[in-house]
Amino acid sequence: MPDRRCTERSEKQESMSRFIFPKWLDAIRPLLLLILAGGPAYLIAMGYYGMWPSTRTKGYMPKQPVPYSHAIHVGKLGMDCRYCHTTVEKSSHASIPPTATCMNCHQAIRPDSPKLLPVRESYASGEAVEWLKVHNLPDFVYFNHSAHVTRGIGCVSCHGRVDKMEEVWQEAPISMGWCLDCHRAPEKHLRPVEFVTTMDWAPGEDQITLGKRLREENNINPSTDCSTCHR
Repeated sequence: MPDRRCTERSEKQESMSRFIFPKWLDAIRPLLLLILAGGPAYLIAMGYYGMWPSTRTKGYMPKQPVPYSHAIHVGKLGMDCRYCHTTVEKSSHASIPPTATCMNCHQAIRPDSPKLLPVRESYASGEAVEWLKVHNLPDFVYFNHSAHVTRGIGCVSCHGRVDKMEEVWQEAPISMGWCLDCHRAPEKHLRPVEFVTTMDWAPGEDQITLGKRLREENNINPSTDCSTCHR
């Protein structure tokens, strides 16, 4: 009669041989199924978002809650960009002005204009005007306004002639290749720092000659390493 212990051992070995994968995989099987099912959908969604007009398409012009005209304020009245975008020289973001900034003027100028109703309501309630972002970079891209503005890259280089825009649109493609072109040859865009917000500024000499001199004088050597923008 065979030894009982040998029989049990044999049965146990036979039972274990039936399992190709460890038993703990059963516990995470729902998660694996979710990943397999949701992975393609996630990739499609990310691709769709990446190609959405608000992230990259040149000419994107969303309808804003207030018909603010840069052509009037900047072009006709000569307002400096920094009056509204106060952090552009010291922060990565060019801030959207609070309603109080608008009301500095519009408490006296066109105070009853129907176009300014959302501004007046915002001022009374304390709720911000829901402006729509025009130049909307993906979350995986880091861009610092101050690093560019304080080195001599004018607003026009990226945003175009906003002083002629009734409604702001995305002038540049803002693609990785477009950014790298400037990093590899910044002399095409460099200007004296005091003219970065001057929309109609024109160099008094050849732009490339001026840009090369400014690049050397200010030791401007933009990085093209991936980690510069993807952090």
